Amino acid sequence: MNDFLQKAAAELNEKLSGGAFDGTAKLQVADLGAIVLDAAGARVSDEDADVTLTADAETFQGIVSGETNPTSAFMSGKLAIDGDMGLAMKLASVLA
Repeated sequence: MNDFLQKAAAELNEKLSGGAFDGTAKLQVADLGAIVLDAAGARVSDEDADVTLTADAETFQGIVSGETNPTSAFMSGKLAIDGDMGLAMKLASVLA
């Protein structure tokens, strides 16, 4: 399993611990795999989700660390969203 994905999932679990996220989202990291987030937390997985966010590792690292705004990444074409846009926006506010 990829170290980047494991570390990102751990960081996401810390961010999610204070906020309620009641949907299912998949962060698809180009060429590395995927992380699924739901009410149970974040884990390396490739399960189906209500919304899928796709980007490269650098973009996701910036989002997880707080250096990159998810909305800005989407507007600039660095982040693609497929599925429930409202849930994607809710996730962005939880991660901010």
